[in-house]
Amino acid sequence: MPMKIGENIEALGLHMNLRGQSSIIYPALLWDFDEATLVDTGIPGQLDALRGEIEKAGVDFESISRIILTHQDIDHIGGLPEILRVRREEGIEVLAHEEDKPYIEGDKPLLKMNRERMAQMMESLPESQRQQLQRILSRPPSGKVDRTLNDGEELPLHGGIEVIHTPGHTPGHLSLFVKKARLLIAGDELRVEEGELVGPSEWATPDMEQASASLRKLTEYQIDYVLCYHGGFYGPDAYEKIAQLSATASGG
Repeated sequence: MPMKIGENIEALGLHMNLRGQSSIIYPALLWDFDEATLVDTGIPGQLDALRGEIEKAGVDFESISRIILTHQDIDHIGGLPEILRVRREEGIEVLAHEEDKPYIEGDKPLLKMNRERMAQMMESLPESQRQQLQRILSRPPSGKVDRTLNDGEELPLHGGIEVIHTPGHTPGHLSLFVKKARLLIAGDELRVEEGELVGPSEWATPDMEQASASLRKLTEYQIDYVLCYHGGFYGPDAYEKIAQLSATASGG
């Protein structure tokens, strides 16, 4: 079920099992009177589940006019081709950071889909899931990015959204600060584990030094709540917790 996290803001819960471990991922949905914004799109094959979650939130799937991608990872861009296919006549604007654009568009192979990493993932999976993952990897998802977003840019959407470039997890990783709700849509820069806010996963973050610098950057914002793609919603004391995580990551 979708989870209300602010006025006209919901977290959409999608079940995922890519590495032999079942979990829930949380794309975000924001809307106004006649248009909606989707942040991230789930894994390939989840279009029906995503559409169902959007409609449970009381929003018409056809009202989605833009998709913001926090970064290039397959569980964030996986649903993009399917959404664009079913909505191709109406057009949806796709936004992402310049650094991740060539990976999303398929001009470069997704950073974390290298042979060694994929072999490690395959080893731990039962045969049925291994075949599913091989099908996905044989044709990685991609889609055209219509507009690139810059650090510090403010989008005049849903009461104002500030774009924060938070690299480390990927070069073009973005977080979004929804001003009216004092909410950070964190992508994978932050996670929630057992009710606690934690930093990015070392296993999935190629540049932890850069990711730590991105944590320091987040302390400049008065963030009360965080929506993490992995783990869900955290608050209302997010600012203090982010400061603690940043100090720890910096050795303070």
